[in-house]
Order: sequence, then C-alpha cells, then structure tokens
Amino acid sequence: MLLIPCPHCGPRNQEEFAYERTLDSVVRLDDAPDAAVTALYTRANLRGTDHEIWSHLCGQWLRLTRDRMSHAISAVEPL
Repeated sequence: MLLIPCPHCGPRNQEEFAYERTLDSVVRLDDAPDAAVTALYTRANLRGTDHEIWSHLCGQWLRLTRDRMSHAISAVEPL
C-alpha cells in the first residue's frame, strides 16, 4: 500500500487515489492517428522513474514522480 502525499490534503492512503496514466501516454488530439497509436501502445516501460497522473478524492489532479521498481514516490505536484 502506498502513502501518497496530496499537496492539498496531506499524506493519504493509496485507496483514495485513482491512477490515470503516465505522462508519456498523453497524446495531442491533433496528432495523426498512427502517431497516437504508437505513443499509446509501443512504450518501452524501462526501469527507473516515471511521471504519472493520478486523481484524488478531493478533486485534485496530481503529477507523481515514482520509481517503477520500488514504487518510491520522489515528487508530487498539482497538475
């Protein structure tokens, strides 16, 4: 279980959050369809840190920097 520090509410249990996606999977609507498919489905998923989008029950959206192997959260910013 992760303890995620919400910038608005303080440290909260992971159950209060919803994982949305990684930032590299966000595609622009005006991109070509082939580019969008490539961005969504052909990511490398390497070890290391990743920037993710999460939402909290308080209605805020967050950008987490999290290690893929240890799940350690190194930064949380409002989105």
